[in-house]
Amino acid sequence: MPGEPDPREAAEAAVELGYRRFDCTGDDPADTAEACEAARLAIKDGECIVLPTDTVYGIGADAFSAEAVQRLLDAKSRGRDMPPPVLIGEAALIRTLAVDVPEPAHALVGKHWPGALTVICRIQPSLRMDLGETKGTIALRVPDHELARDILRRTGPMAVSSANISGQPAALTCDDAIEQLGDSVSVYLDGGPLGGSGAAPSTIVDFTRHEEGQVLRRGGISVETLRETVPDLRDMGDEAEVRGGSPSTSSGSIKEGSVSTKEGSGSIEEGSGSIEEGSGLGDEGSPSTDEGSARIGEGSGRTDEPAAGG
Repeated sequence: MPGEPDPREAAEAAVELGYRRFDCTGDDPADTAEACEAARLAIKDGECIVLPTDTVYGIGADAFSAEAVQRLLDAKSRGRDMPPPVLIGEAALIRTLAVDVPEPAHALVGKHWPGALTVICRIQPSLRMDLGETKGTIALRVPDHELARDILRRTGPMAVSSANISGQPAALTCDDAIEQLGDSVSVYLDGGPLGGSGAAPSTIVDFTRHEEGQVLRRGGISVETLRETVPDLRDMGDEAEVRGGSPSTSSGSIKEGSVSTKEGSGSIEEGSGSIEEGSGLGDEGSPSTDEGSARIGEGSGRTDEPAAGG
């Protein structure tokens, strides 16, 4: 019909560009369903997608496919030492993906999921999931974004990091993501501009060292708010200040989404790039934020979320 796009022309354009882009800003459920199905098929085929989250745009891949996760890391020019967080569509999945989750962790996710909270737990040993050098841990988040959760319910858990080249500004528009990632991504879902109100990265809480949890990165949810649910929650920022460290460094003003601590010391060491999940997204965060990954040193709480991912 006149005025309607020609499906053949759209297909030819997608082949020429090397990716497909879907406008998800309208109110037509059919358009959204088409976009979600294209994303599901791409994830099923081991390819990467870009999707909007509640912080920034994230690049996602099948969390259960080592090849797909490596494709995500390659697209971002990131190494396996900075593995992405995992975004899930339902909070109940934490019981499937993690073990030895303490009650304070359940309390926090019950209060703040979906939302800007990433929790680090011990990964379920039976899972066939290779996210990189995680040392037996997993960073999990449920994004507060309806389209993102809809996709996650169709695809299952996704490794998600901010949709940008490592060290570059996180993408706040679909065009930003395309400019940086190009045809390394098969499907782009355009949800319109993000971060207009100054989106912050997710707050990361590690439950692998202390049962009451330890904040490794301050973010969208304040420590004070989290302590309303878990009064004994530890904050690495407070501990660094007591030792004479810089509050801005210890509170998440770190690079490449890294909330890394030196093993056994509890001090934060800065990574490279700028702070995805991880989806976030974790990843995820402000225009200068890279949705961090879940790099955790064994027994040390050494982490990296969307992260964007989410």
